[in-house]
Amino acid sequence: MELGLAGKTAIVTGGASNIGRAIALALAKEGVKVAIADYDETQGKKVAAEIAAQGGEALAVPVDVTDPAQVEQMVAKTLEKFANLDILVNNAGGFSGRVQLFQEETREKWEKIVALNLWGVIHCTNEVLPHMTKHNGGRIINLGSDAGRIGEFKQVMYSGTKGGVIAFSKAIAKEIGRYGITVNVVCPGAAPPKEGEIGEKSMWSGGGILSPEQLEKATKAYPLRRLGEAGDIAHAVVFFASDAASYITGQTLSVSGGYTTL
Repeated sequence: MELGLAGKTAIVTGGASNIGRAIALALAKEGVKVAIADYDETQGKKVAAEIAAQGGEALAVPVDVTDPAQVEQMVAKTLEKFANLDILVNNAGGFSGRVQLFQEETREKWEKIVALNLWGVIHCTNEVLPHMTKHNGGRIINLGSDAGRIGEFKQVMYSGTKGGVIAFSKAIAKEIGRYGITVNVVCPGAAPPKEGEIGEKSMWSGGGILSPEQLEKATKAYPLRRLGEAGDIAHAVVFFASDAASYITGQTLSVSGGYTTL
């Protein structure tokens, strides 16, 4: 199938590790020029070098998506390098520390999760829209979570922010569809990284957010009896970015081995 992605430009936030890295590599394989936007600049440069070694074009852009000024610079640097912007993948997000009961968490932790998972998506979307509307086209793919669809025990704030991403995506898809811009959500299941797929600043670094026992227990909750891999999610993102999905917008796709069947 011809995906129509060759020569296009994408920003992948959180593109230096795990799922973001897999998305950046998968897009680059289809001929997309990729800006790897991540607060771990060292790891971002490693991924950019991987893409270059495979004959692709990539740029590592340091950014904290919770800071609107840095997001503005991220988009400006991408346009300066590649002159165009066709795809935004809002992948940056995650937990802040290990999972806990809601009333055991601090307000500081709540605010960090909201700033990263929800405000980060809002900041980045807001910054790319003037360019996409001007050129009458674009693809925005937001990373949600099945936790945002069904709610998860000990993941109240995470569930709430990811539910917010889903609702935000549906609503804004209705507003900007007239400009030929699609907005869709991919909801990964648990996809712990393999060795070499993350940097030191990844939430999975140093043991991550779930213990080996929790990961083993989680596997049994998936009908396919395995946890996800970063590449599983990347394939869905590439589809939504492609011409094959040009008439799909405002939709949410779970890539979670049947964990949810909504």
